[in-house]
Amino acid sequence: MEYSTKMSRISDNVSVPPSRKLTKFLILFDNTNLLFFPGQFLTGRVLVELEDETPVLGLFFHVVGEGVVRVLKKGRERHSDRENYIDFRMRLLGEPGQSPVLLSPGIHSFPFKLGLPLGLPSTFLGKHGWVQYYCKAAFREPNGLLHKNQQVFIVMNPIDLNLEPPILAQPFHCEIEHRLGVGCFTSGHVACRVRLDRGGYVPGETISVWASVVNQSRSTIKRTKASLTETIQYMARNRVVQTELRELAALTRGKIKPNETDDWKNEQLYVPPLPPTNLRGCHLIRIQYDIFFQIEPKGVDRPIKLQLPIMLATYPLRGADGTLRRKRGAQYPATLPIFRPWVEEKTIE
Repeated sequence: MEYSTKMSRISDNVSVPPSRKLTKFLILFDNTNLLFFPGQFLTGRVLVELEDETPVLGLFFHVVGEGVVRVLKKGRERHSDRENYIDFRMRLLGEPGQSPVLLSPGIHSFPFKLGLPLGLPSTFLGKHGWVQYYCKAAFREPNGLLHKNQQVFIVMNPIDLNLEPPILAQPFHCEIEHRLGVGCFTSGHVACRVRLDRGGYVPGETISVWASVVNQSRSTIKRTKASLTETIQYMARNRVVQTELRELAALTRGKIKPNETDDWKNEQLYVPPLPPTNLRGCHLIRIQYDIFFQIEPKGVDRPIKLQLPIMLATYPLRGADGTLRRKRGAQYPATLPIFRPWVEEKTIE
């Protein structure tokens, strides 16, 4: 499965301050699609093009990986927190306390190589926080002139269902019995049992839902609904400061009269193409996926909700021989987005 980097550049190489001598100052990665996995090497070069002979005090290179949470209220910062995953500095040219190095006119290339640590959280862009990786370069002249540049890169830490606990490949269920009404004014019970075919999926697959809703009350059930939701929690100072809840897919069925039963038999919820979201290693942003089964009675009774947590992974299950255990009806997408195109959409309150 490939990843689409169409939206991957948060910012490209920034412009160089005007200089009669320095005409080009770029950070170039060997991997031009800017997508890297934990454990891979980040390799490339800093390119400097000069018109004239130029003395240089140093060429500095800095690789940064960070998680940030910023919650604003009325334009002002209300909550914030930050943590670092990579903070690697190196000097590509010059020595501390030494005389300037004289560079001749023309193009100069300074290579860099860094092994990315294992366990890095994936790049993530949200409304109230982000996980971001980037390189910074600084070119310092003896006259005090400092040229800076920056280039973002993408880290993708995939989730392989085959490496997760086997229980995720097994069916699981949830059940509840709920009394409608308040105090002495009850109208009877509603019993519900929901089952999913397993606990782990990948984009393009469908989630099979079985359910039995027994209305043993005198009230009519207006409708039942199964939905796939994404919950994002933003943390600052070890507490949740903002939550986003988004519905990704849903199925609904109609009314259930008193003393009637409605059975869901292998109803299919489609998992849309979602960005891989392995934020293990990040302590500021949590992402959770759930199937919510909701029963909505008529009248003043609140909806009855059953919550079944699931995992959405990157790589699907395979058989003992290594072949793909293709789920019936699955249409695995050829590419997955890096970022969420709906970041600016209004979320569920």
